[in-house]
Amino acid sequence: MEFGDLRIGLSRRQMLSASALGMAGVAANMSRLDLLGQPAFAEELQKQNKSVILLWLAGGASQLETWDPKPGRHTGGPFAKIQTCIPGIEISELLPKMSSRLHETAIIRSLNTKIADHGQAYELMDRGRVGEPGVHFPHLGAVIAQQLARIDSRVPDYVEMYTSTEGRRKGSAGFLGARYNPMFLTESMIPENLKRLNSIEDVDHQERSDLQRYLSQQFTRQLNHHVVDSHTTAYQRVRGLMASDHLFDIEREPQAMRDHYGPTQFGEPCLAARRLVEAGVPFVKVARAWWDSHGQNFETHRELCADLDYVMAALLDDLKQRGMLERTLVITLGEFGRTPQINGSLGRDHFASAWSCTLSGCGIRGGTVYGKTDDDGKTVVEGETNSGDLFATIFSALGIDVKQETMLGSRPIPIVDFGSEAIKEVLA
Repeated sequence: MEFGDLRIGLSRRQMLSASALGMAGVAANMSRLDLLGQPAFAEELQKQNKSVILLWLAGGASQLETWDPKPGRHTGGPFAKIQTCIPGIEISELLPKMSSRLHETAIIRSLNTKIADHGQAYELMDRGRVGEPGVHFPHLGAVIAQQLARIDSRVPDYVEMYTSTEGRRKGSAGFLGARYNPMFLTESMIPENLKRLNSIEDVDHQERSDLQRYLSQQFTRQLNHHVVDSHTTAYQRVRGLMASDHLFDIEREPQAMRDHYGPTQFGEPCLAARRLVEAGVPFVKVARAWWDSHGQNFETHRELCADLDYVMAALLDDLKQRGMLERTLVITLGEFGRTPQINGSLGRDHFASAWSCTLSGCGIRGGTVYGKTDDDGKTVVEGETNSGDLFATIFSALGIDVKQETMLGSRPIPIVDFGSEAIKEVLA
């Protein structure tokens, strides 16, 4: 069984194909399939066209300079907190634009993920669980792509856009297979080798594709394995993906819209992310480096928060004006937060015991704050949340069943870590 397998006499693939026909097509086939009478089909329709944009704050942003300020305390730093548009909720003065846009956003202030090493924490916050020997867990983007992507999609399922300074940590589809590995972009937002070479005619390219498919079929007959099937499926999508190259080209946007996001290393990829989810890409990750402020934390966050505040506000405004925010979940997250203690270099070090993230848009009860830290921000005192709980909340907001599992050999693997529960207080 795979994630999304609906054992009701109608497969997920059939339902997605049927929904692609539109309601007229479905109605025309009611004599053969009573689809609308099946609750699982209604749920599948509800999940369609939902997407995620993850704003990855690479290196670990300080919760104290963003979503959980503690001014006046010895841990608080030099910045004040400001009142937001939601009575009683205050955030750092470094986020003035977001302070007036919290109607669509929930703040989680009680993450305790325990791991404060960049590599291990990145894996934890991209998989929602600690790794195990012999199990290659899929990353968040791959799971969401597998759950929400259309079978016949002509756009990428999962795109990651990183700055070249981020460290180039790359997501993985793990045991979900090659179809759901990310399209990984670092030096340019335009994917390399996506266009057909001018020296190759379209008919030649089609014939090469046919030959590849024939050879794959021959190989599959000799070695029937899910890995082979996964790679074959990925290859079959090549021509469709080639037709989507224009989605990455933000120069096709009006200049006013490009100005709205700003000509920055963060703003332009976020504009591309909006173009991608508008076209049906289920998951886009945009990384903004480098928040790892062991020294000069306050200068670093003055600069980076200004960028985050401007671009995140622009993205939420754009999605809302286009009627897309109700089906697009925007997440701000990193691998951990920063220490309340200020070190001798006026920096903050790695800290995973009490930090923050935000969820905006699709399936989220905006204007809420969940969890609480103590007066100095050193420990969680209410609503402690781990990575599995966060993943369960994300999936629930998207309408993904968190009780489902997949069989890895003879072992059932749940979609979220054992014991994880969604935070109901932030769900719409």
